[in-house]
Amino acid sequence: MYIDFKPAWLYSVEMTDGYIFDIKKFSINDGPGIRTTVFFQGCPLSCPWCHNPEGRSTKPVLMYRANRCALCGECVKVCNRNAIHINGRVITDRELCDTCGRCVTACYSDARELSGYRVSVDEIMTQIERDRPFYEQSGGGVTFSGGEPLLQPRFLKKLLLACREAGISTAVDTSGYSTWNDLESILDLTDLFLYDLKLMDDTRHRAVVGVSNRVILDNLKKLNRAGCSLYIRIPLIPSINDDKDNLRQMAAFLSDLEGIKGVELMGYHEIGLAKYEALDLNYTLKNIHPPSKEQTQEAASSLSYLGLQVKVS
Repeated sequence: MYIDFKPAWLYSVEMTDGYIFDIKKFSINDGPGIRTTVFFQGCPLSCPWCHNPEGRSTKPVLMYRANRCALCGECVKVCNRNAIHINGRVITDRELCDTCGRCVTACYSDARELSGYRVSVDEIMTQIERDRPFYEQSGGGVTFSGGEPLLQPRFLKKLLLACREAGISTAVDTSGYSTWNDLESILDLTDLFLYDLKLMDDTRHRAVVGVSNRVILDNLKKLNRAGCSLYIRIPLIPSINDDKDNLRQMAAFLSDLEGIKGVELMGYHEIGLAKYEALDLNYTLKNIHPPSKEQTQEAASSLSYLGLQVKVS
């Protein structure tokens, strides 16, 4: 089955260029050792708990933080689409906004920000190379995350190849929602896959994150058969995927995969809530709270009963 979910603009981007929205230095949660994590722009999933909602869109997005705003009106003056006005607070009409960035430049209080930008392989590698001593001392490397890095497969492959030529270890953090051709093209260049699993039931998966999980599960089995190193990451979201049926189905599925190096259970958190406000997005999980220590341990027990090594974070 072929899934062509890549936006049209990606086909016009040179193989040595791509779109990212952040580079995180000294990361210790995205693979072994100290790492540099590169966040790719765009994601085909719509997980309601996503803590990087600015990375969902396949194009740059405008973020506005009202707590920083001085209500000076400079953004209104420079907007040539009349998308901004002040009525006790600054209001941006996102249907009219073309994310040109003029208001960002004019904002001296840094209340406005464009998230997402075009960058070359060489520009990213320059930043990666600066952290080489930390990789060598800690057994770390580079993790390509997002968003979904496989939404830009040519750009991802170029970066992986550049890291391989530089002798830098690589990890790809993926939802697995990709064509197998794109995944297969990076197998020999990727030292570790951080593979996300949310729900085992396809109907529930579609209802929660907007896409089927059949391709995700099929790709995971193919990666296992290909002998890839796999580390499974499961977000624990109360009332959404923390029921015993789902967790035991996950355990049964994963216990049959020999390439699994470990399973990480990641408790739901509310860190990204401010980002939804900055993007004028409705956060639908306001009534859900992070799981308690007891809930997390119970979920870990449900996953580990078939012998899986489960880490709680």
